[in-house]
Amino acid sequence: MRVVIAEDNVMLAEGLRLVLGSAGFEVVAATADAPGFLAAVADHKPDVCIVDVRLPPSFRDEGIRAAVRARKERPGLPILVFSQYVEETYAGELLSDGHGGVGYLLKDRVARVQEFLDALRRVASGGTAMDPDVIGQLLTRRHDPLRVLTPRELEVLGLMAEGHGNAAIAQRLVVTERAVHKHIGNIFGKLDLQPDDSGHRRVLAVLAYLRRSPD
Repeated sequence: MRVVIAEDNVMLAEGLRLVLGSAGFEVVAATADAPGFLAAVADHKPDVCIVDVRLPPSFRDEGIRAAVRARKERPGLPILVFSQYVEETYAGELLSDGHGGVGYLLKDRVARVQEFLDALRRVASGGTAMDPDVIGQLLTRRHDPLRVLTPRELEVLGLMAEGHGNAAIAQRLVVTERAVHKHIGNIFGKLDLQPDDSGHRRVLAVLAYLRRSPD
């Protein structure tokens, strides 16, 4: 599986290259800025990309803006972005474009190697990998819609946001799939969303809700 990395920290970029290489990925390019990333995507046509939200010159949101642009130029291009913080505006645009194959992890999650590799594989296969803390921050910044959910529904929503299906959620929470299905129905009902149990579409529905204007 061919990977393009956009990361200006040389040590982190080399660490990613070594970890990915040992896991069977092929890093075809590692760039330090947004223009270099976009050029590498055009040249190498990777299977998946890893992009730091903050890149030179301003170290604000160049990386995630480049990721959004790359997805517009190649719809469905699998991209996993990571950062030390949540960039709300472009995160919503990237994650809710309707194509799947996207992820957003905080950097401390990247340090958990197996978890990171699992997320990358899920994104590369067209799924979604969302850091629970990212979902939590995005939701609570929008007039706290989570106040209507029960503690168990919050647990289910968090696992949905990570891209898990009903069976995996049931296993993690030690409940039946029927119970999970009921919780999901309650979540979408309370958040005024159309029910959809099809993997990453559930996460996209949540993210589409986040983009609505506050009441």
